Amino acid sequence: MEGDPMLRLRIFDLNCWAIRYLSKRRQERVRLIGDMLRREGFDLVLLQEVWSEQDYSDLKAKLGGCYPFSHYFRSGVIGSGLCVFSKFPILDTLLFQYSLNGYPYMLQHGDWFCGKSVGLVIIKISGITFNVYVTHLHAEYCREKDAYLPHRLVQAWELAQFIRHTSKAADVVLLGGDLNMHPEDVGIRLLRGWTGLQDAFAEATRFEGCEDGCTLVPNNCFTVKTELLPFPLGIRIDYILYKAISSFTVKCEELKTTTGTAPGMDIPFSDHEAVMATLYIQRQGQAAGAGLGTAEPMLVDVVTEARTEVGVGLRAAQQQRYSKGRMAVLALLLLLLQAAAALGALAGLAAGQPFPKLSFSLLAFLAIGVLLLATGLHLFHTMEVKMLQGTEEQMRMALRVLQEHL
Repeated sequence: MEGDPMLRLRIFDLNCWAIRYLSKRRQERVRLIGDMLRREGFDLVLLQEVWSEQDYSDLKAKLGGCYPFSHYFRSGVIGSGLCVFSKFPILDTLLFQYSLNGYPYMLQHGDWFCGKSVGLVIIKISGITFNVYVTHLHAEYCREKDAYLPHRLVQAWELAQFIRHTSKAADVVLLGGDLNMHPEDVGIRLLRGWTGLQDAFAEATRFEGCEDGCTLVPNNCFTVKTELLPFPLGIRIDYILYKAISSFTVKCEELKTTTGTAPGMDIPFSDHEAVMATLYIQRQGQAAGAGLGTAEPMLVDVVTEARTEVGVGLRAAQQQRYSKGRMAVLALLLLLLQAAAALGALAGLAAGQPFPKLSFSLLAFLAIGVLLLATGLHLFHTMEVKMLQGTEEQMRMALRVLQEHL
């Protein structure tokens, strides 16, 4: 009711950059993160890129006294890297793996092997039901020629749909994670417009930290400086987003980011700066609307822009499917020609002609390898085409509904 005391909630979000055997000074940084979390005593901790379950176990053992409840989301080949630590009981969990997540043959990027996902934990604090989402979307790598933009837009759309369809029984929705998108990017505008989520940085009464709230900054010793040359201040790609669904209001009183090295150390916690938000939740006299709000005309433009980019990705995937299918057919024809040539050579043995076994064997192995690889890639791009077609169709239907409401 009106006048009810406010609930204060402190949230910590960090992309930990904790890849076993690869990340620099990983174990030391995991220990520093654990020490800081014990010292600060946040209510909720949302972590990404904890791909080593041993690191999660170490953190759980270290934080058990402060955060008695936790959950690790398993997905993909090496894991989603997502985990949550909470001071409050976790009532339920759910994991949704995105349908598109890069390409398995792009080994230098490796996003496909992570099984990028969104994890949901449901907690109840002082009678208020919270749906807490943690996610990590596909990285950008090259802003000028972003080959992964259609996949990341599919992920943003699926994330928005997942939140909308799973949060109807919640009082408050919280989303934290590395979204790998700038605040003005179409994916962020699509996610926020479709869900009604508010950006803690934009809404915060007080802010302290890196300029413009940037979370990937040039002066971090672990970042690749050349990738940030167009952005001298850095970029903001890590977020805490929130909204109230029922008869509650949520306000961000304070937002902070870490700045530079860990206290008393010569290294930062990660290649990303952490985001820390203090939210105040209060019950109101009447229920808040859970619809798309009054920004539908603008949302039509956003969905149209996103659908256009997905269409570009769809045409590229169709071209890839065609080229890999053609390669498989050529490899098959090569095998058939080899078989015919081998039969001719065997027939010529009666005339005393030698049979070049080594040459035929090497060429056959090469043709079989190309056939298998091309067939596998053709099937992969066929699935990619279907996922992009499905998302484009969903966006088309959403546009129709939005336009009918105008």
